[in-house]
Amino acid sequence: MITVSDMSQGKKQQKKKAASGSIRIIAGKHKGRKLPVLAAEGLRPTTDRVKETLFNWLMPYIHGANCLDCFAGAGSLGFEALSRGAANVHLIELNKEAAKQLSANKQLLKSDDIVVCNTDTLAFLKTQTPTPFDVIFIDPPFRQNLISQTSELLNKGWLSEQALIYVEMEAESDQALPGNWQLLKEKIAGQVAYRLYQNS
Repeated sequence: MITVSDMSQGKKQQKKKAASGSIRIIAGKHKGRKLPVLAAEGLRPTTDRVKETLFNWLMPYIHGANCLDCFAGAGSLGFEALSRGAANVHLIELNKEAAKQLSANKQLLKSDDIVVCNTDTLAFLKTQTPTPFDVIFIDPPFRQNLISQTSELLNKGWLSEQALIYVEMEAESDQALPGNWQLLKEKIAGQVAYRLYQNS
């Protein structure tokens, strides 16, 4: 028999699941700020350690950059880029609830320099008029062959002349990347590879 108390407990657990934690901005204008993160399937916010490494790589380039986060998820990379001086950040996220949370976090930061697009990344890159970006983050759900498809589309007018492209993928992945992307930095931790490329 299910009691009123049991039902109440179940609702509490559902609420807990909906707001499963937070991401932390580690440097820049919003340093130390925590932003709520939704529990959504396949959502794995970039860890502080990886973020620190990536933004050390990007330090000379991030200020004033136009940034595109192709699979934004919790927005960990995009919000960090904004905090560190990016001119603007476009966040693309397919999951409706995750996109809502990104918009809510944009309001928390009181920023007009963030654009949240609740859509499929591949469809967006195929149908929108290309605008060149300086820094692009590609950190899609694993094992869906999304990196090859995304990189091919980005090469059709979405990259500025010396654009930097961050790619996070399975270490064993053999997904092909464009020949004009030059590998600048690489780190492999366990089963995940973190790489920074430059359009050339």
